[in-house]
Amino acid sequence: MLIGYARVSTNDQDTKAQISALESAGCELIFQEKITGGRWDRPELQRLLEQLRKGDVLVVCKLDRLSRSLKDLITLMDKIQKLEAGFQSLTESIETTSPGGRMMMQILGVFAEFERSMLRQRTQHGLNAARKEGRIGGRRPKLKDHQEQEAIRMVRSGDKSAADVARLFNVHPATISRVIQKNKISISVSE
Repeated sequence: MLIGYARVSTNDQDTKAQISALESAGCELIFQEKITGGRWDRPELQRLLEQLRKGDVLVVCKLDRLSRSLKDLITLMDKIQKLEAGFQSLTESIETTSPGGRMMMQILGVFAEFERSMLRQRTQHGLNAARKEGRIGGRRPKLKDHQEQEAIRMVRSGDKSAADVARLFNVHPATISRVIQKNKISISVSE
């Protein structure tokens, strides 16, 4: 039996194109999930592996849909091999039912991991360059400086509890907690 696995990393993406390709390849059963490939705990992949039997073939559209690291990929391929099942990647034309196919899969896995390492390195260089220019990455603050000062004044004076201030500014209480901690005010945030 051909068993498909479709995965996307974020909820903004969908698996329709992957599922269509897997159905066209003849997959009778398809497991899909929205979770990053760098995580080890992928419930649908685990369910698929539990379903896999001798002679079955796990099919993915692209190698990186199954795994984002060579170590993880090799671990998964070992599990598949121990179950006496096969693996096929449609885009890279890889199948592990032959020694040559297994070798090609390992080579492509190495290149995929190298490409991700290079991307991480370029991203880090870009972030460092931005910091040197005075730009700071990350999420924008929920409160403007004057709002933070007003929140601190209200909590410090006892006019409002931290929870009341959070409701007033329509932010999560943790936001007020961080403002208070940043300014070293000793007050209970869970009031």
